[in-house]
Amino acid sequence: MKPAAREARPPPRSPGLRWALPPLLLLLRLGQNLCAAGDPSSMGAVTTRPTSVALTWKNDPVASNYTDGVESEVKNGQMSLANQTTGNSTDSGPGSNGTSGNPTTEPSPVSDLHVTFVGVTQAALTWKNDNITATCRLLLESPASSQNLAVNISDLKPGTQYKVTLYLSESSETQRDQLVAENGLDANNTDGAPAMSPSAPGYRYRLEPAGPPSDPSLTQDATEVLLWGLKSDAEYEATVYPQAADGSEGQPQATTFKTNSSQVFDVKAVNISATSLTLTWKINDHEPSSVYTYEIQVAGETDSFNLTVNETQALIAPLRSSSLYNITVCLFLDGGSKGTPGFLQVYTPPSPVSDFRVTSVSAREIGLAWSSNDSNSFRIYTTQSGAGKPQEETTTNQSIVIGGLYPGTAYCFDILPQGPNGTQGDSQTVCSTTDSSAVFDIRAVNVTTTDMQLEWQNTDSASGYLYLVSIRSEHGSHETDSSHKAITLRGLVPGTLYNITIVPEMNHVRGNSSSTAQYTRPSNVSNIKISTNTTAATLNWENFDEASSRYTYRLLIEQEGNASKITQIVTGVGISSFTVTELMPGSSYTVAIFSQVGDVTESLAPGWQSFCTDPAPIASFHCEVVPKEPTLVLKWACPFGTNTGFKLEVSNGGWRNTTYLESCSSENGSEYSTEVTYLNFSTSYNISVTALSCDGSKMAAPTQNTCLTGITDPPSPDGSPNITSVSHNSVKVKFSGFEASHGPIKAYAVILTTGEAVHPSADVLRYTYDDFKKGTSDTYVTYLITTEEQKRSQGLSEVLKYEINVGNESTTHGYYNGKLEPLGSYRACVAGFTNITFNPHSAGLIDGSESYVSFSRYSDAVFLPQDPGVICGAVFGCIFGALVIVAVGGFIFWRKKRKDAKNNEVSFSQIKPKKSKLIKVENFEAYFKKQQADSNCGFAEEYEDLKIVGINLPKYAAELAENRGKNRYNNVLPYDTSRVKLSIQTHSADDYINANYMPGYHSKRDFIATQGPLPNTLKDFWRMVWEKNVYAVVMLTKCVEQGRTKCEEYWPSKQAQDYGDITVAMTSEIVLPEWTIRDFTVKNIQTSESHPLRQFHFTSWPDHGVPDTTDLLINFRYLVRDYMKQSPPESPILVHCSAGVGRTGTFIAIDRLIYQIENENTVDLYGIVYDLRMHRPLMVQTEDQYVFLNQCVLDIIRSQKDSKVDLIYQNTTAMTIYENLAPVTAFGKTNGYIA
Repeated sequence: MKPAAREARPPPRSPGLRWALPPLLLLLRLGQNLCAAGDPSSMGAVTTRPTSVALTWKNDPVASNYTDGVESEVKNGQMSLANQTTGNSTDSGPGSNGTSGNPTTEPSPVSDLHVTFVGVTQAALTWKNDNITATCRLLLESPASSQNLAVNISDLKPGTQYKVTLYLSESSETQRDQLVAENGLDANNTDGAPAMSPSAPGYRYRLEPAGPPSDPSLTQDATEVLLWGLKSDAEYEATVYPQAADGSEGQPQATTFKTNSSQVFDVKAVNISATSLTLTWKINDHEPSSVYTYEIQVAGETDSFNLTVNETQALIAPLRSSSLYNITVCLFLDGGSKGTPGFLQVYTPPSPVSDFRVTSVSAREIGLAWSSNDSNSFRIYTTQSGAGKPQEETTTNQSIVIGGLYPGTAYCFDILPQGPNGTQGDSQTVCSTTDSSAVFDIRAVNVTTTDMQLEWQNTDSASGYLYLVSIRSEHGSHETDSSHKAITLRGLVPGTLYNITIVPEMNHVRGNSSSTAQYTRPSNVSNIKISTNTTAATLNWENFDEASSRYTYRLLIEQEGNASKITQIVTGVGISSFTVTELMPGSSYTVAIFSQVGDVTESLAPGWQSFCTDPAPIASFHCEVVPKEPTLVLKWACPFGTNTGFKLEVSNGGWRNTTYLESCSSENGSEYSTEVTYLNFSTSYNISVTALSCDGSKMAAPTQNTCLTGITDPPSPDGSPNITSVSHNSVKVKFSGFEASHGPIKAYAVILTTGEAVHPSADVLRYTYDDFKKGTSDTYVTYLITTEEQKRSQGLSEVLKYEINVGNESTTHGYYNGKLEPLGSYRACVAGFTNITFNPHSAGLIDGSESYVSFSRYSDAVFLPQDPGVICGAVFGCIFGALVIVAVGGFIFWRKKRKDAKNNEVSFSQIKPKKSKLIKVENFEAYFKKQQADSNCGFAEEYEDLKIVGINLPKYAAELAENRGKNRYNNVLPYDTSRVKLSIQTHSADDYINANYMPGYHSKRDFIATQGPLPNTLKDFWRMVWEKNVYAVVMLTKCVEQGRTKCEEYWPSKQAQDYGDITVAMTSEIVLPEWTIRDFTVKNIQTSESHPLRQFHFTSWPDHGVPDTTDLLINFRYLVRDYMKQSPPESPILVHCSAGVGRTGTFIAIDRLIYQIENENTVDLYGIVYDLRMHRPLMVQTEDQYVFLNQCVLDIIRSQKDSKVDLIYQNTTAMTIYENLAPVTAFGKTNGYIA
């Protein structure tokens, strides 16, 4: 209840505050200032007022007064306390305490106490507290009440609104409940209000803080109390007592008020119908309601009437339906109006609708209609049988179609008419059932050759349906049923069309039928057979189903390795074979064949098979000979399509060799080239090349050709020609033909010499008799024979086929056969030619550099007699001449024997450098500039001097017939004195391999220089690695360079491989831009021993050339030497390129040079190369390599001079990734000796 408006009020006050702080301060000050005289005692309060307190105490005998102490604390109330024991302290503040007696000032009375609202059973009081720290007690009395009401309410704090509900504790439960119900309170809950004993027994109250005052104009010092449960028409007196903290009270303030008389309330209309209602009400009075008279005024829109009753209820009738009525209830006592009337406004509901009926029924909808004259709208509730919450719809029409229903389901419809304000009339009900529905969405979820699983949907939510399923096909029909919306049909025929009809049935009533048609799957095809050619494949298959004559087939052809290219083909009906064209020759395909029937129903799985088309044959190939090598180079255009390689067959008589080659692609018109090696010279071979596919299972038609190998220098004969003296100026030379295994012998040249019996070279072919006479040469060609020898000779020592008279003054081509000198000593040898070429600039003379020639050994010397026509006749002269002849002959004989012995017994330790050019490091840069001048002219001269070093050293083991096939090049043969000898196994030639020990800086056998292994020397190579305890292999060539094989790939790449008794397995591989590092484990199968091997493969060195920069080779050398620190000290480094001389010699030389610079501070490149060539021919093979070595020396010296250690290292990053290898900080120092 909102209180009435309030009057204006004076400013707030603070009565009842408790002033305890000033006395406390006074006590403290007295204690400070009067400490010498002692404290007063027995202080107490005599009287208290709101703003003063009278104090009394006992003085210390020593004290004279306390004026200063009091003045310092009491500002405006000075008083003299000399020899006094009483005093009056003012301005202490209401409610303040004294010093020792703790007195409290009397609280100020409340102000502005008044009643702000009075009702029948309620009233509102409010007042102000001058001291907001004080509380109040409210005493409510009713002097005129028979109940003698007296209620005390304490702890009322200012700034708060309270709600106090009074009730009789002894009243009936009905009265208590009624009072509580009116005020929304719980009579049994008194929490929050102090329990006070009422002055008059029988009353209790409940106190509730209701928050701040309801009137916003009230301040925080205002207190408002709302009183509930008062008697109507009764007088009350409210007294408010201010209370201090100790419970003492100040002067009270009082006010009186009277509650209003009783009134009608809680007017209600019950049992409302369209034409009547029952009216009830209540009165706020404790008197019986029967003492009153009630007049009821009923005012409608079109009619009004009054009636009088003596009870608190009445039947109001008759009324109009769907109309608004205003009803007033007035209370009369003794014929006069008492209190305020009660009011009620009510609408009568409309009348129920009439003729509520069902107008239409379908599977999903029901139509409804009705009649009504007094309703504005209608609310229809649709309830499904057995369901829960009804669905609601509203319409202003008198018909409606209810949709969204389930087929075959019972529904009830309730309609309620609604008046203008939404008042609802009585309901009417009608029920109906929707029609049954056919199933829908029939689908086959799983179909096999003999089974079919069907599922369908039914929007009808009713249970208890039975679905009748009818199955018809060309093989007959039958029926079945299912209580679920799914069924599996079994025992069907593959590839057959079935018509399925499904009818729902409930309570023996069938719904509409639904149908579908579905094929069973055809069986998989079988017995696929395929025949192929290069570009087509004919497929045949079988299917044993009864319906197979109606099948089509879907073919998927996929090329292996090309999944994106899939060819799809669908055959005609009943066709069980097909030819696929436009295929790629030599390619693998997989074909999958699906059986299909009707609406493309396919077999569950395809029949599949792989096949390969035939490779396309090569159109033709041609042969090219390799000069001076028993090798044929075959070339052909790569055939169209793909292939897995080629089968190469080479035969000659009963000898046949088969080789399988790598594949090639026809893209970009590429040409395939391969070498056929280890053939015989000048031999005709039948060659067949067959293209292969599908890992060799398919072969094209072979392409054949006959090729003739080339020729080379004929083999040197074992013996020497036979020379005899004919006269004092002529001799007779007899010899047999050379062996023609290297090609037909085209010519022979007879060569005479008066010099030492050194092995002739092709250079002597340019000297004639005239040159001999002039002293230009002591060797010359005296006679030339042209011939055509096709067969192999039996050798000079057996049949002397040719006999030449030397000195008969005949001329053959450009050579004059002049007379010999009497008393001369001559030796003869024969040159045999498989190809003879004459110098166009010297008529009739042979061009030795272009001819294919070899020489026999020189014969023993023959001494010509004196010219008989010369008169010398003196005996002394004859004797002297004879002695001279004997001496010369003896000397020659002795020298020959000595030479032969030397050649046969030279040991490896006798080979030592014979020449050197030692240069100090500090002088090398000047030396380099001098030699570099004029296009490296100085270096060229040095290199020219080295060409003949070691060329006459014996190579007998390499020239043996059984060892010739083990040499990659005929002109690179190991010297016997330093060659590496393997253990002999079954044959005396088993110890041969084209390899030499090479001296390093520390040892005479620091290195092994060898050629790149051939296919037939792989086992020998690995045997050498094992027997010579090799831990490092330096490879300086690629396997193939410029299209030619330079070295066989002698190591396994993936799986371990056996090479005779040696097993080799690669354990790691690191590929870098300039080189590759590979690690292997080498194991002897017989002894099960093993050791590691590292291969350093330098891949940036062109054949016959040099690396791009010196740092690459120097860097690479340090990489190898760093690894060798981990190897046994006696282990040699095996170095090879292709021939094992050019790049191999350069690498060994740079290693020795670095050690020499570091240990001796000298450079002797010339001496190092000289030493290497005395152990293996052609070491440092080209002049460019020799110049490159000098450049390396210069760069090393400069880096040391400038203290820029890493000048040479530009690839240190590449080195550091390998094991624990870090860049070498200086060219390391190693003590030792020079070999």
